Amino acid sequence: MMDLKHSRSVKLNDGHFMPVLGLGTGASDEVPKGKTREAVKVAIDVGYRHFDASYVCQNKEEVGQAVREKIADGTVKREDLFYTTKLWATFFQPELVRPALERSLKELQLDYVDLFLINVPFAMKPGEELFPKDPSGEIILETVDLRETWTALEKCKDAGLTKSIGVSNFNHKQLEMILNKPGLKYKPVCNQVECHPYLNQSKLLEFCKSKDIVLVAYSALGTQRDPKWVQEDSPHLLEDPVLKEIAKKHSRNPGQVALRYQLQRGVVVLAKSFNEKRIKGNFQVFDFELTPEDMKAIDGLNRNFRYIKLEFAVHHPWYPFSEEY
Repeated sequence: MMDLKHSRSVKLNDGHFMPVLGLGTGASDEVPKGKTREAVKVAIDVGYRHFDASYVCQNKEEVGQAVREKIADGTVKREDLFYTTKLWATFFQPELVRPALERSLKELQLDYVDLFLINVPFAMKPGEELFPKDPSGEIILETVDLRETWTALEKCKDAGLTKSIGVSNFNHKQLEMILNKPGLKYKPVCNQVECHPYLNQSKLLEFCKSKDIVLVAYSALGTQRDPKWVQEDSPHLLEDPVLKEIAKKHSRNPGQVALRYQLQRGVVVLAKSFNEKRIKGNFQVFDFELTPEDMKAIDGLNRNFRYIKLEFAVHHPWYPFSEEY
């Protein structure tokens, strides 16, 4: 019998456990910073123990503050929580990796993170600019050997600054490159990618499972439609008639069905919301089950549609999405 703490978790290939449902904390510029702090506190009260953030979101101080407040008031202990942060593309040079993580820890006021990911497989010009641009307004991309970046992540793990290390937005060839790296010390524990019924990533999921790498889904409910990343005319996933029909059958909402679908496929899923009612609703996915027919119907929605295309990097040799998976 699994102890309760780990019953809603998956064991990673390095022996650590990751809760299967997490709260995404990336917010568009319209979301006030204080809202992120409140959302994280609500989520901890509801039962979330997994929090995902990236450097590019620039809200670590608020997330860290919420976590510290809930630890201080006795709701949780630090070891109950699973916190993920990511290495942004301007810090891929090996000598910049540890300072970038140390800076994140300082902003969070935490001693360690649970998971540290390479955010994307292509590098940008190093410096303080999140999106360094040339005079014509084009983003300045660079080529860094990701295997060397990975070695720097391994050293962060050895130094105790992070419990686990992984990648995000990698295709299977980029994963192979890390896995086949001479002198590899630790395999990536996960690959965090966009994944939802319109982009179900079944081939990448199969590949990751075969390598004992967990697939983590972001934009699992579609997306917040931040104009910086997403085209205006993108389809609304949660309006899909098939999801609505299945939701009705189970007396649930389409978001809960989309999250449950991932859990039943063995995918760790991130749900992003800053709305108290939805944060609570999204956590209510452990007490119902989709039938094999439901799963098949949702599989049938796949149309390889990507909300987050990262088009500014499309000409980079390591742009990840030109591969089939």
